[in-house]
Amino acid sequence: MAEVYNWQLNRTMQYPFQESRPKKQAGAVFDTNKCIACQTCTIACKTTWTSGKGQEYMLWNNVETKPWGSYPLAYDARILSLLGAQSWNGSTYQGKTIFEAAPQGEKVLRWLPEDLDWAYPNKGEDETRDVMSEDRFYLRMPHDNWFFYLPRICNHCTYPACLGSCPRTAIYKRPEDGIVLVDQQRCRGYRECVASCPYKKVMYNHVTRISEKCVLCFPAVEKGFLTRCMRTCIGKIRTFGYVSTPDKADPENPVDFLVHVRKVALPLLPQLGLEPNIYYIPPIHVSDMRFLKMLFGPGAPGAIEAYLKAMRGEDMELLGVLELNVASDRIISKFRVEGETVIGWDVNGDEVARIPIKEPEVVRPEFDPSVQVYRYNVG
Repeated sequence: MAEVYNWQLNRTMQYPFQESRPKKQAGAVFDTNKCIACQTCTIACKTTWTSGKGQEYMLWNNVETKPWGSYPLAYDARILSLLGAQSWNGSTYQGKTIFEAAPQGEKVLRWLPEDLDWAYPNKGEDETRDVMSEDRFYLRMPHDNWFFYLPRICNHCTYPACLGSCPRTAIYKRPEDGIVLVDQQRCRGYRECVASCPYKKVMYNHVTRISEKCVLCFPAVEKGFLTRCMRTCIGKIRTFGYVSTPDKADPENPVDFLVHVRKVALPLLPQLGLEPNIYYIPPIHVSDMRFLKMLFGPGAPGAIEAYLKAMRGEDMELLGVLELNVASDRIISKFRVEGETVIGWDVNGDEVARIPIKEPEVVRPEFDPSVQVYRYNVG
C-alpha cells in the first residue's frame, strides 16, 4: 500500500497505488434542498446509456429517499457496519478508511450485493424517519420528522476502490479529466469492482459478462457540454464543472466556490477514504445532525448555516452561483456577480448565461386604457 494524501480527511492514508491526480478533475455539486425526486435525471441516463440487454436493472443515476432508501439495498448501512464506529477530531478523520480496514490479504473492505439487492430502487421512497403522530410539532425548522432526496451517480473518486481492486487493471482514471472508466476489452467480469465500490456504482452485465458504470457522458464533456443527468434536471439542483484541491481553488470557478470558498458542498461518506468528486449541499430541514454528519462529514452544520445565510439574502455571490445551475447546456467554468446579476462563462471564455439573482416584479395597472379592459391579474 502507498501513502497518499486525502484532503477530505485532512491526512494521509493507504491506497493500493501511488497518488496520481489528473490534470483537472470533473466534479459536481447537488443541492438536496431543491431535489423533488422527479427522476428525470434517472430516466435521461437510463434511456441514453442502459437500455440494452443485461442492463435492465442498472440505474447509473438513481434518486433515493433518506434515511430509508438505498440502491442497492442497504449499500450504505452495510459498508458502515463493516467499517465499525470511527471518529473525527475536528476536520481530521482519525478512524480507518475501507483501504486501511481491509482484512489481511485484501485491498479493500468490501461486500458483494446479491442479485435481489438491486431489485428495490424505490425502497423507502417518501418514508419519514419516524411514525407520523399527532403529538409532534411539524411546522418548526428543522423538522422533528423528515426525509430528503439523495440523487447519486458514480463519484469518479480520486482514489477509486473499483480501480484499486481490479486484478486485470481494467479500470482506469483519465488523466485529462479524472473520469473513471472500465476498459471493456480487458474486463473479465470478476466483479471485484462491484464488491469493492462502497457506493455500488459499478454494475455487472449478466449478458456480456463484464462490468459497466457511469461514464459521466464523457463524449459531451469533451466538447464542453453538460452530462445528460445534469442538463435535464428540472429542479436545477446540479452544478457541473471541475473541482480543484483546496490549495489550488479558483474562487471564480462555481464548483470550487461551493466546495472550497463557501464550504457549502460536502462529499458523500468521506470517511470511506475515496475522496469522491460529487458533492452535496445538505438539507436544511433535518433535525438529526448526527445523521447528516455521518453522511456528509463534520462540515454539515457549517454548510447548512452558509446556505441559510444565502437564503436570507446575506450572500449574493452564493445565491448567484446557485442560480447558474443548469442555466446553460454548456459547462460554466467562470462566474461573476455584478450588482443583482450573475454572469457565467464556458470553458472557452464565451458568455453563456446572464441571470437576475432576484426575479424582477412588474405590477401592471388594473385598467388598460389601450384596449379598454380591466385586468384580473395585475402582478
